[in-house]
Amino acid sequence: MAVIKINKENFASEVLNSEKTVLLDFYADWCGPCKMVAPIVEEISNARNDVKVGKINVDEQPELAAQFGIASIPMLAVMKNGKLVNSAVGARPKAQIEAML
Repeated sequence: MAVIKINKENFASEVLNSEKTVLLDFYADWCGPCKMVAPIVEEISNARNDVKVGKINVDEQPELAAQFGIASIPMLAVMKNGKLVNSAVGARPKAQIEAML
C-alpha cells in the first residue's frame, strides 16, 4: 500500500476512521533525520497490508502538528481506532518502528 499524504482535510477519513492501524510520520523536507526514516516508513508501507502509513509535513500542516504536540521531528505516531497508542521521537531503525505497531 502506498504512503498517504495526510492533511487536515483527509485526517478524519484516513486516520481517525481507519479500520487499520495507522503509522503517521511527522516530518519536514529540511530535516536530516526525517530523510533517514522516510525509506524505512516506505518499506513498512509496501510490506504490510494490515497497516496504513501516512506522512504529515509539519510545515504544511501546522494544525495537525499542534494537535499532536509535535516539538521535535521526526515523530512517529501509531493510531488504533482513532486513538494514539504509541509514539516515538527521533530516527529509529526498522525493527523499533515495527515493534511500535
